Amino acid sequence: MLDALTGAAPSTLFLRRSVLLGALAASAAGAAFAQIPDNPTGRASSAPTPAGRASSAPTFDHVRLIAPAAPGGGWDQTARVMQDVLPRAGIARTATVENIPGAAGLIGLARFIGAEQGNGDALMVSGLIMLGAIVAQQSPVSFRDVTPIARLTGEYEAIAVPVSSPFQSLGDVIGAFRERPESISWGGGSAGGSDQILAGLIAEAVGVAPRRVNYIAFSGGGESLSAILGGQVSVGINGLAEFAPQTEAGTLRLLAVSSAGRLPGLDVPTLREQGVDVEFENWRSVVAPPGITSAQRQRLDAAIESMVRSSQWQEALTRYRWIDRYLAGEPFARFANAEEARVRPMLRELGASDPADSLGPYPVFVLAGLVVFAVASIARRLPAAGPLPPSPGLRRTGRGTRPTRTSNIPRTVGQVPRTVGRVPRTVGRVPRTVGRVPQNEESGPAESGPAARGPAARRSAMPILLVAAAVVINLLLAETAGFVIASAALFWLTARAFDAGHPIRDAVCAAAVSVGSYILFARMLDLALPAGVLAGWF
Repeated sequence: MLDALTGAAPSTLFLRRSVLLGALAASAAGAAFAQIPDNPTGRASSAPTPAGRASSAPTFDHVRLIAPAAPGGGWDQTARVMQDVLPRAGIARTATVENIPGAAGLIGLARFIGAEQGNGDALMVSGLIMLGAIVAQQSPVSFRDVTPIARLTGEYEAIAVPVSSPFQSLGDVIGAFRERPESISWGGGSAGGSDQILAGLIAEAVGVAPRRVNYIAFSGGGESLSAILGGQVSVGINGLAEFAPQTEAGTLRLLAVSSAGRLPGLDVPTLREQGVDVEFENWRSVVAPPGITSAQRQRLDAAIESMVRSSQWQEALTRYRWIDRYLAGEPFARFANAEEARVRPMLRELGASDPADSLGPYPVFVLAGLVVFAVASIARRLPAAGPLPPSPGLRRTGRGTRPTRTSNIPRTVGQVPRTVGRVPRTVGRVPRTVGRVPQNEESGPAESGPAARGPAARRSAMPILLVAAAVVINLLLAETAGFVIASAALFWLTARAFDAGHPIRDAVCAAAVSVGSYILFARMLDLALPAGVLAGWF
């Protein structure tokens, strides 16, 4: 019937049916193949992961994080957060933290450079504080000896006092600081770090010479926090995150933050709001050991980038009020070099850029004066004892001490004079002994031994004892009583070593010299000298 309807030959019809059946089979096979999964075995594919997707396999089996400070500080806090985030973000299976405190991170830096060279699984937390210590201590090791990886965070600093402090606001602190700069002690982290830099910037902004800042440096955030809470310092400076637990517990009172504007969720005024035109931000970073390969560095770069992009890290930034300042690779290395150039003049103004420069000329002047006084007093007193008297049977001549005879029998009896045939040298000369009475003939043998030397020895030792006592008293009174009183005692006792007959005159002169020295060094040369009990007068 179909053949009749189509009008086609039987062979042609068979060919068309074969083609039609083949097409239908191919279509069915294609549909069935489309239902088969790409990876029927369930094994991990070796194809590269599409962009934007995280790999399920951790990049590191284990990462060692070095915090070059004691527990409780900002570096330790950063390392602990990284220890938590790296495994949770699937970047490392495990991570550990090792604390190496001391010298504002320089001890940890030196050990990191020496012990971890070529280790591609180690990172060290660093930052502005370490950079300041490198400049201040003129460290032989620096950021140029490590492999820069990335800047991670920024953090604003806070000014705080214990709740029992008489200072209720920053204005109270600034008022007392302007009146008596040395009487206000500022406690914070290591010398040359961000805390000391901020104290110097505040001093400069309120019209006080930065060198007059009485800054007390502590080795870590935990130690400085204990000193602040214990009232050992007048004011404390530290990062917001490090003050947060004590602020929430109600044991610390925040007076100001160093941000440009108020921070969300923190009812604390800024420095600028209270008339101190300063904005300041600390930063922290991570570095790798020297000697790592290019592949190891790329692996670390990728791991840190994955960490800062993770939601776990972003949560930590919010929790600790850190600012995301991620900057990696060569741009970070250039930033560190620029920061070193910026920090160096700041530390020089604070007197912390060079230990020798920070001492100034005053200690050298005092030590040189003590040496001169001591030598002069010894030189003056030693001749007062006089020469030791000759022993019995000895007499003095122009050529020294010679034995004498106790008998009146001439020495030349029975001897041939040596001068026979010679012209005596003393012809025309008056003998030196004319008019003198030989000591042994007139007064007999003089006393000798300890009984004769005792009073003279005591007289010669008294100036040395007085100068030594003057130095000790000066050291004991310098911090408590102040420079003027301590120096007056030093000068008065030293004068007594020379002349014990004019105590009132020496006291007046000592007081005048002390006041003049304080005005010269503290006011004209801007050296930080303790004013002590007389701070209100100066």
